[in-house]
Amino acid sequence: MPRSVLLLINRTKPQVVDALPEIRALISTHGRLALELDATPEPITDTRGADIIFVLGGDGTLLAQARRCVDLQLPFLGVNFGNLGFLAEFDLPMLRQQAQSILSGARLDLRERMLIRAELTRGSPPDRAVPVFTNIALNDCVVTAGPPYRMIEIGLRIDGEEGPAFRGDGVIVSTPTGSTAYSVSAGGPIVSPDAPSLSITPIAAHSLAFRPIIVPPTSTVELHIRRANAGWPADSQQGTTLVLDGQVHQLIRPGDRVTIHKHDKTIRLVRNPGVSYWRTLLRKMHWAVNPGASDPAASSGS
Repeated sequence: MPRSVLLLINRTKPQVVDALPEIRALISTHGRLALELDATPEPITDTRGADIIFVLGGDGTLLAQARRCVDLQLPFLGVNFGNLGFLAEFDLPMLRQQAQSILSGARLDLRERMLIRAELTRGSPPDRAVPVFTNIALNDCVVTAGPPYRMIEIGLRIDGEEGPAFRGDGVIVSTPTGSTAYSVSAGGPIVSPDAPSLSITPIAAHSLAFRPIIVPPTSTVELHIRRANAGWPADSQQGTTLVLDGQVHQLIRPGDRVTIHKHDKTIRLVRNPGVSYWRTLLRKMHWAVNPGASDPAASSGS
């Protein structure tokens, strides 16, 4: 039976607007367009029978719409009109080639990706702290120092066991999906999306001994904010901040605690049969490219 599509559109990208008539036609030819919405944060309560979500934009659009639509539990297909296209594996030419097989009702090749949930609590003692913020992330949860950019201090606890306290510019807790985002830029490991885990990567730690670590996906990571920046000027909305997927921001005070653990739901991404995770690392992230090499694949010997 042909599939019905929930189409989510990032209209801030001119390329998306230009391609929209063709994509509508592809969907109507091989399946059914159930609903078309802009890629906003607004909750979706009625999908009108859709059984797959097409997201038109880039990786950032897909991150935002994954958080928006996680409760729908429908597979996502990302069509990339951005720069990298690491999560949004399809481009317009590939969608043209694959639309019939994707929308015909045949079995989809899906990749499941874990999400993480962050909760910020405030108050003392910890057992009387009050939740003030909670949200989910597909890539990462980051505590970043923020203006006026003095070092902050964070105490780390894993599964209730006290860990180190460290000073620096912050810390990143990432999923395998997010291991190739901010975390890798800060010196964190690249983790296969098929290896569920949490990576903890310091940002410019004032220590030679604090190295990134990987813990099981069932672990609970707690960050105790011992020292934070209040922002400048004092009444500004700047300072030490909890950032989810680079998109959702929440200011943090000294004494706050951030608890991070695996979310109880996942998302499923439609896999592009023309690419692979490792090939994407080579082609788009230039993984292990030799100095002076012009073609990432050439340096790999392939």
